[in-house]
Amino acid sequence: MPMFSRRQVLVSEFLGTAFLLATVVGSGIMAERISGGNVGIALLGNTIPTGAVLVVLITMFGPISGAHFNPAVTLAMILNGNMKRVDGLPYVAAQLVGGIFGVLCAHLMFAEQVLQISHKARFGAGQWFSEFVATFGLVLTIFLVVKFKRDAIAMAVGLYITAAYWFTASTSFANPAVTVARALSNSFAGIAPLSVLPFILAQLIGAVAALAVFRFFEAEM
Repeated sequence: MPMFSRRQVLVSEFLGTAFLLATVVGSGIMAERISGGNVGIALLGNTIPTGAVLVVLITMFGPISGAHFNPAVTLAMILNGNMKRVDGLPYVAAQLVGGIFGVLCAHLMFAEQVLQISHKARFGAGQWFSEFVATFGLVLTIFLVVKFKRDAIAMAVGLYITAAYWFTASTSFANPAVTVARALSNSFAGIAPLSVLPFILAQLIGAVAALAVFRFFEAEM
């Protein structure tokens, strides 16, 4: 595998997270505009592009940075010894900045006000538990698929997020960078700033729990 510089790795995380958020928010805006008020159709229009672009982005950037695009994944990788702690903060910074940039790009593409704050409250135990479950499943998927069938990771993650959009009450943010960035879009995909912190806490707990389960399986190998 070719060696990449730190700058190349961080640009990979930035671009991947930017494209992910441009897809999440852009497809949400498009879906809301053309769905005629049907929320189910709008959600479907938001789901399919998100799952599809994850397959593409992980295939593109996986060999460069590992294609985390997600601070919860980065945290799990550090705790499992897959990456150095000193690399964690730059990864997360690139993901956060990339996510925000992607949201701004989506607004520009759809001629929306560029700087926004979401008013969409996502609050309550069901929402928080959904984020725990969504992130738990995502991180467990990543670790187990990488362990047993590494070449299927892009498809596995894309399909998991596609499914989790529909089986979780929160529509599966499962990503602190995505959560922060979506607070800056008052669109179908948005989340009110006051809802952000509980989502992130649930996501991080889910990631740590998934790592514990992975280690349980790994101990039996």
